Amino acid sequence: MDVLSRIKELTNLINKYRKEYYEFDTPSISDIEYDSLLRELETLENEYPAFIQDDSPVKKIGSLESTKLKKIMHTTSMLSLGNAFNEEELRAFSERIIKDGYNPTFVCELKIDGIASTAKYEKGSFVLGATRGDGVVGENITANMKTIKSLPKKIKDKLDIEVRGEVYMKQDVFNKLNQEKENQNEVLFKNPRNAAGGSLRQLNSKITESRSLDIFNYTIVNPEKYNLKTQIEVLDFLSNQGFKVEPHYRYCRNIEEVIAYIDYIDTLRKTLNYDTDGVVIKVNEFDLYDKIGYTVKTPKWAIAYKFPALEVETRLKDIVFTVGRTGSINPTAILDPVMIAGSMVQRATLNNEDYIKEKDIRINDYVVVRKAGEIIPEIVRVNFERRPKDTTSFKMINACPVCNSKIIRKESQAEHYCSNDLCEGKLLASIIYFASKPAMNIEGLGEKVVTLFYNEGFIKSFKDIYSLKNKKIDLMKLEKKGEKSITNLLNAIEESKNASLEKVITALGIRFVGSKIAKVLAKNFRTLEALEKARIEELLRIPEIGDAIANSIVEYFEKEHKIIEDLKEVGINPVYEEMSFGKTNFLNLNVVLTGKLEKYTRDEAKTLIESQGGNILSAVTKNTDLVIAGTDAGSKLEKAIKLNIKIMKEEDFTKLV
Repeated sequence: MDVLSRIKELTNLINKYRKEYYEFDTPSISDIEYDSLLRELETLENEYPAFIQDDSPVKKIGSLESTKLKKIMHTTSMLSLGNAFNEEELRAFSERIIKDGYNPTFVCELKIDGIASTAKYEKGSFVLGATRGDGVVGENITANMKTIKSLPKKIKDKLDIEVRGEVYMKQDVFNKLNQEKENQNEVLFKNPRNAAGGSLRQLNSKITESRSLDIFNYTIVNPEKYNLKTQIEVLDFLSNQGFKVEPHYRYCRNIEEVIAYIDYIDTLRKTLNYDTDGVVIKVNEFDLYDKIGYTVKTPKWAIAYKFPALEVETRLKDIVFTVGRTGSINPTAILDPVMIAGSMVQRATLNNEDYIKEKDIRINDYVVVRKAGEIIPEIVRVNFERRPKDTTSFKMINACPVCNSKIIRKESQAEHYCSNDLCEGKLLASIIYFASKPAMNIEGLGEKVVTLFYNEGFIKSFKDIYSLKNKKIDLMKLEKKGEKSITNLLNAIEESKNASLEKVITALGIRFVGSKIAKVLAKNFRTLEALEKARIEELLRIPEIGDAIANSIVEYFEKEHKIIEDLKEVGINPVYEEMSFGKTNFLNLNVVLTGKLEKYTRDEAKTLIESQGGNILSAVTKNTDLVIAGTDAGSKLEKAIKLNIKIMKEEDFTKLV
């Protein structure tokens, strides 16, 4: 699809979804999916401004077209906020302000998932309530807002004042409401935000009253009239006047304190009785607002950080096939780009034919995607309610997508394999894995570089990696790579010769042998030669080794004896070194790592924990002793909280080790 067609498609889709969300409170897609589409359109419009459509939603705030409620004009526009999805974007927000010559502090407030509203008071009495609408014109909901018990009808002082906030529905109220609807065979509300929106826009205020809505207030129009100079002062003032303020707000001196606060809230929010989908960060000092400025749609002095979604819905555009290092034929979903856990995802694993057929996954379906182990995106399920008429049922291919050889599937296995032992796809995948972090960890020799070198004929085996030092000038000519870049790569290749035995075993890519089993094998056999000569009965005496692993190891060394000789020839022949514990902070503790660590890579953290006597587990269970949580921690952290397992933040982990 060309750029203009995509811009038109996105414009039409987003306008349709905006109407569903703002006018009917019945969105057919998730907020994350909407944000991804909007961000894609913003990017395209910035790159191709000549293609911007007249009805572009990028600069629109809300929607207000078919409402039956009376309309009112806001005296001061109700702007929306720009979004940030990761720490880098938050730092960029702060750096832009500092670069302009300002040195602000910040106030962080929970972003409540509800309906933005405004309330006007005359001489201390509530006289008018309205929704945000399109930011300029809103809906008059005075009668309905009067039913919200937490909104004061009279405030402490007899002031003329306009206060803005978020109307929401508590989770327990939502659950009770849906239970009543289910008992009466009525259509259920999708979530508390939709329920709050539908309730607040009722023409009959008695219905609104029965829904037990709530409100948090967070700002005042023209605060300088009340001698208020900062957002912190506004929040204190609101509380003093009798308004309900979300209690978890925090003053932060800089953006690093903001990020630390967000990390804290990400854990806390799972215990609250109301939905929050992020944190609003505002410059605290009002005198900086006009200086920092505004866009048509958003203030530049505030931003909304959105918590990473654990599961996101998007469209599956195609299914392609790749060849793995063991020759496995791997189906992969090509997706409409969507943000998951702070990164844009366009591909997801589909595991195998049985997995696809069991879940009835089809091309053009809308699917729910999550990051398996918070790393690899996978498809969890299909949203059958959104299934289009033009879906294409899955059909397994018959030939290898790389070498066109016949693919086979043994009765006891779920995967298909290329029957050609010399398949180029298998060979390339094995070299990529050999150089990867879990294996030899050769920095600078990632998938793209390996593929480039492979296609140019420089690498066709593991051994060839260690001959690249003889082709330095040729390598520098490739894609204009500089001498420093190539020198660093060649140094990293030489350094990898010192890899531990378990790393080398992992790098071989033996089927069923990952890093955990590689450690077991290294400890039991201590050299490559000993492992190479191991018989099935010897392997089966090790508790962690079963029939499939034992047979795979023996079969590998029968076929690939030359690989071991090649590695010895280039100087790779490690001997297992027994780990001696210096510090014993984690001695005999079962530890789970989750989320992104700032100071350490995941592998470095694992090594540190193991060097101090700990055991690394991949999942949280009742046998877990400790969970170390970085940023963007997901389902593992949730489970740890439920099981009352001790949780350690990265800051404390760093101090400890």
